[in-house]
Amino acid sequence: MPGHRSTPAPPSAPDTVNDVIRWAVFSCVLVPVVLVWYGTSLAGATGAALGLAAVTAACRFLLRRSERCAARCGVQRGGRHTRRRTPVD
Repeated sequence: MPGHRSTPAPPSAPDTVNDVIRWAVFSCVLVPVVLVWYGTSLAGATGAALGLAAVTAACRFLLRRSERCAARCGVQRGGRHTRRRTPVD
């Protein structure tokens, strides 16, 4: 139609949880390699890798649980922001 403008759909929000998890997994691999490179024992590097993997798994679980709770309660991303004025306003 002449003169009719179509409005573009708003861009979807980035999936930051998956990005955080990807970086955490990358760190679980990179940290032990760097530790071995700089002379730490293989057992020490393996222990560090297992510790990082455990923390990553726990964080992933909590992030996913938080997303499910927010979806179930109808809370939007960034829902903690309010219109109330804060002392720094």
